[in-house]
Amino acid sequence: MRPCRTGAVGWGSAAVLFVLAVLVAAVFLLVLAPARDAALPVRTKYGLVFDAGSTHTALYIYRWPVDKENGTGVVTQVETCTVNGSGISSYADDPAGAGASLKPCLDKAMTIVPVEQQWETPTYLGATAGMRLLREQNSTKAEQVFAEVTKAIREYPVDFHGAQILTGNEEGSFSWVTVNYLLETLIKVSFTGGWTHPPVEDAIGALDLGGASTQITFLPGTTIDDSNTRALLRLYGTNYSIYAHSYLCYGERQALKRLMASLHQDSLSPRQVLHPCYPKGYQENVTTADLYNSPCVLAPSTPSPAQVLMVTRTGDPAACSSAIQRLFNFTCGANRTCGFNGVYQPPVRGQFVAFSGFYYNLHFLNLTGEQSLSSANDTLRKFCTKTWKKLQKEFPTMNRTHLRDSCAASSYALTLLLQGYKFNHKTWLNIHFRQQVSNVDVGWTLGYMLNLTNMIPPETPRSVIGLPRRNWIAATVLLAIMLVLIFCLLSAMCYQKNYPGYESL
Repeated sequence: MRPCRTGAVGWGSAAVLFVLAVLVAAVFLLVLAPARDAALPVRTKYGLVFDAGSTHTALYIYRWPVDKENGTGVVTQVETCTVNGSGISSYADDPAGAGASLKPCLDKAMTIVPVEQQWETPTYLGATAGMRLLREQNSTKAEQVFAEVTKAIREYPVDFHGAQILTGNEEGSFSWVTVNYLLETLIKVSFTGGWTHPPVEDAIGALDLGGASTQITFLPGTTIDDSNTRALLRLYGTNYSIYAHSYLCYGERQALKRLMASLHQDSLSPRQVLHPCYPKGYQENVTTADLYNSPCVLAPSTPSPAQVLMVTRTGDPAACSSAIQRLFNFTCGANRTCGFNGVYQPPVRGQFVAFSGFYYNLHFLNLTGEQSLSSANDTLRKFCTKTWKKLQKEFPTMNRTHLRDSCAASSYALTLLLQGYKFNHKTWLNIHFRQQVSNVDVGWTLGYMLNLTNMIPPETPRSVIGLPRRNWIAATVLLAIMLVLIFCLLSAMCYQKNYPGYESL
């Protein structure tokens, strides 16, 4: 074939340029456009966590997109299921009942998690202070309860990772991870799509009040002197040395039981208890067997046979506060800062999220809206002076036991925060009472699952902008077709230009 004659520009050249432009544009759009395939939606994973607390058990169902597993703020809470009855520790004499109690919530979870994903759904059961106390009382019964709940969960098509009792410091640390994960104070995505680390000092503290224990966890501004209260975490490439401590027997239910026992032992009449925190006009009978059935409650040195006690209210908020304060030892040793009972605690620093019992008690009194401390004290004092008859009229649908205990429980929560954890009029404003953050319940369960599924890596995820594999394949095919077409068109042009009669065409 003779070489093409230069200078001849015809319709063939224009066609080549047009086709080239169209194909380049098609490849460009294909590569840059996000992949949208209705038949292949972003796949999600599920996780189940049982919170086996001292007063009740709840199942939390979480979901997250697989392609963002190591991201932040991507876990959503799909559903919560409260197990009927008390905590699993209450089944010490009926272990099989503990396992059976979980099944309705597991049945519900099976209707939410797609059938094809159930076998790969990580499932955990974490027990807290209630089972810690049972293990102290009778380790054999605690093991039997765990054996039965394990047996019940294994009847379902889930990836069960076992049941365990969390230590108090683990419970506090996982709550701290949950709070900071949801608030994106560990790591977050910048507007450019990269990862950014907020200052370490922005970490939020966690305050938890359960039925049998209470936890305080925060990042102090000083070195932690007591290694027993220090938890070392490495999250997203950053090291955190946080203060964490749990006080067993200082959860709300156990504290109120100890309060009743203290009032009984101080009573002038062995068969009568004058309770300054109960509403005026309220009266009930309790047995000494029920009062002293917990390892948290110290029985009198000379125990009396089981008897019925009459409990009446004296109508004195100041006396209520004084009686609650006697449950604590607020003195600290020389040159030592502490919370209470001589336990080391550095001064509180930064912002805090208070949840569980702290939230529920103060929310009932409308005290979770950033009110001043003086306003909170005034509201509580007015509430504690109301009669039983008036309270029943104002709250006709509220559970009788909760209504009876509201004054005592709220007074205890404030005493624990102020005298126990050493918040004052200024730092009180740094406490934010929350039940949820980003539509996820605040507690230890999310942090626990994130840790055990390795969804929070120790190193910072790389900021990589990638394209789906099918986009690259399609782009490569188009480029190959484009090169073949260009070669064919150029060859045809050369042939036609040198062919006799071309000019006549």
